Formats: sequence, C-alpha cells, structure tokens
Amino acid sequence: MPEPKIITASREASMNYMNETLPVKESFDIIQRDMLIGGRMATFYFIDGFTKDEVMLKIMDSMFKVTEETMPADATQFARMCIPYVEVDVLGDFDQVLKNVLSGVTCLFIDGYEACIAIDCRTYPARSVEEPDKDKSLRGSRDGFVETIVFNTALLRRRIRDPHLTMQMLEVGESSRTDVAICYMSDRVDQKLLQTVSERIKNIQTNDLRMNQQTLAECMFKRKWYNPFPKFKFTERPDTAAACLFEGKVVILVDNSPSAMILPTSVLDIIEEANDYYFPTLTSVYLKFSRVLINLMTIFLTPLFLLFMQNLNWLPKIFAFVAVKDTVNIPLIFQLLMLEIAIDGLRLAALNTPSMLSTPLSVIAGLVMGEFSVKSGWFNSEVMLYMAFVAVANYTQPNFELGYALKFMRLQLLILTALFNWAGFAAGCLVILLSFCFNKTLSGRNYLNIKLNHNHQ
Repeated sequence: MPEPKIITASREASMNYMNETLPVKESFDIIQRDMLIGGRMATFYFIDGFTKDEVMLKIMDSMFKVTEETMPADATQFARMCIPYVEVDVLGDFDQVLKNVLSGVTCLFIDGYEACIAIDCRTYPARSVEEPDKDKSLRGSRDGFVETIVFNTALLRRRIRDPHLTMQMLEVGESSRTDVAICYMSDRVDQKLLQTVSERIKNIQTNDLRMNQQTLAECMFKRKWYNPFPKFKFTERPDTAAACLFEGKVVILVDNSPSAMILPTSVLDIIEEANDYYFPTLTSVYLKFSRVLINLMTIFLTPLFLLFMQNLNWLPKIFAFVAVKDTVNIPLIFQLLMLEIAIDGLRLAALNTPSMLSTPLSVIAGLVMGEFSVKSGWFNSEVMLYMAFVAVANYTQPNFELGYALKFMRLQLLILTALFNWAGFAAGCLVILLSFCFNKTLSGRNYLNIKLNHNHQ
C-alpha cells in the first residue's frame, strides 16, 4: 500500500490536492467554500444534501467571532476552543479526509494548520422506523431496521444497555467503501467464531458491495454451487437481533441494508420466528413443531403421492380414495413438474404486479389455474390439491432461500421416484438426509444442531 499523503501547513497545497482528487468543478454536489476565519483563509469541503444547515450556521457563527489575537496555535486547540459541537475530529492525512468528505462529513482546512478539522454534522436521507412488511409482529415491538446503519445500531443499543455489547465498524469495498458493523456481546460470544468472521470481512478483496448483504455473504462464505441451503439468517426486526445477541451470536449490519445478518445459523434457527418467543411455552413448542412438520411435508408429500400412484397395490384399503380416479392424459410426474414451474411463475408475477391490479389478476390466475386446467384434462384434481398445499406451505417459514432449498430437494426426490420407483425414492431420501447431516454452518458445526460456546467472563 502506498504511504498516505500528509497534510501540510499550506492551505493552497491542500486545496490543489483536494481539487485534483475530487471532481469539484464537474460534480455539482461536492462544494468548496472559502472564508476568512481569525484573519486566515479557510476552506470548507462538503457534500450538498448531507449537511445539517442549522448546525453549520451555528458553528460558522461561532467561528466568525474568532479574532486574529484569539486565534489558537494549532488545529487541535481550534477544534477544542472555537467549534461548539460534539462530533469533531482532527485528521492528519488526505486518505482519511477524502473518505470523510465522501461519507458526508464537512472538512475544514485553515492556513497555517498542519491538519484538517472534520465536523460530523451529517444528516442522512432516511425513511422513518416502521414495522417491516415481511417479519410481521403478532405481539411485541413494531419497529424495524432501516437503510441507515447508525439508526440500526441505535435500535439495538436501545434494547441492550450492557457495556459488553460491542459494535466494531469495518469498511468493505475499494470503490463503495461500505460501512459494515459487527455486533456481539463480548462476554457471551464464541471468540473463535468472532475471530473467523472479523478476519473474513477484513480480508475481503472486492471493488464494491453492489448488492449489500448478499455480496458480503458471498465474499465471506464461498459456497458450493450445488448447496442451496442458507448459511445466514436475515431479520428486519431489532428484537430478534437483540435476542440472538443474548444467545451469543454475531449480528452483522451493512449500511444501506434494512436487515441484520445473524450467524452461526442452523436450519432450526432459520425456521424459528420471533413470534414464537412472545407466546407461552406450550403454544411456542406447538408452533415450532407444526412448522417443522409442514416443512417436511413440503418435501415428501408429492413424491410419496407419486410413489403410491406408481404402486397402487401398496395403498391400504382405508386410503383407497387417494388414488387418481379420472383419466390421466399426461403422466403424473410431468403434471407435477409443470405445476412446480407454474407456481414459480405465479410468484414472480405477483412480485411484479402493480398493487391496484394484484387482486383481479390473482382471481383470474386462481380460476384459470384451478378449475379450467382440471376440466381441460391437462391436470388431475388430486395433483392440483397437493401442489396447492405445497405452494402455500412454503410460506410457513420466513426464509426465502430455505424455501427454494426445500423445493430442490423435492424436485430431485420426484425425478428419482419417477425414474427408479421405490429404489429412487429411498436414494432421494438418503441424499436429503446426507445434505442436512454433512452441511456445516459458518462456524464449522453441524447444520441440524448448533451449540454455542458461552465464554462467560
């Protein structure tokens, strides 16, 4: 790495360097402002839209009162005596100055001072804290994370008033320089995991985090292309993130992203919801059990149906009604695969449909997909019923990635059952079991069960 360029006492030299590096003339929002303070020339650099005007007005008012006689000897004394504000820093090299200016901090050069004064009176364009759309709360707090990292850390601090709560700020991406905060409870966290996470984030060599958290997750954990299972849990709820911190987990916040990344994460953690904590023990156990059962059914329901349809003699007498009664025009396996793609098509259509059209279009889709497709002979009603259950059941757990992971498991089980009958079904079940058993979390532990090292000090 090249040596950082040190700030000299010459304001002219500092200005020349800043104007060479920053597109002051070309870019309308990077502003240079020259003024006279205490008989010396001074230059402000700031970005329009990031500065609190009222605060800067008061600071400048105070600066204009400084006379030549009362002018302090160096930048540190000037910051102490002449700037009536809390967040003020004195910087010695240009690399830090450029980073601060581009982050929205106002930087001041004064003739004769061998340093730059950074005044952090930033205001961010941000939306207000509101309940997230995805992680709905039945009971409990209704605030959610927003796109501004400082607001998100404040939401966690508000819940955990403990000196052990540590928030380490790092910077990732050469061009984007995105702020990433690693949050943990120093007395409860697994120190080995924390070290692993910190090292991985520090060693990320990337130009930018173009997709915020997802890019960070991919840079941290180089996953194998054939492994669809999520390694991270994402939440938009501060109470869930705070609960995970108390459990000794690491929470990663990325600037411009309204969700927290939680690790290490097992499959049981991903299926879990915040609402489970707000109910009595019996209710929460029942909810967890029903969620696990439904998720297992999403994998095994349609393959089991296909297996029994291929071997009708295996069906017990009491379940004889399950057998397909109508004429099967298209083999069941092709019906099931077509519906898998059709459901994904409906899901994508729902995402991109304007809200005012969503209701009439969903009614049309329901009618066409449901009744008419059965009447036309393309699909059998039994197949439609089971696929409808699978489509709805996919949303009983909050994680989108896990939904698709279960879908891929189901597809390979369907295809193997169709090709090799019961032997294919058994092989498919074995593949699913092994993929869960041999999958590892980020901390290197088993995916099905995770024990945290509680290093209580």
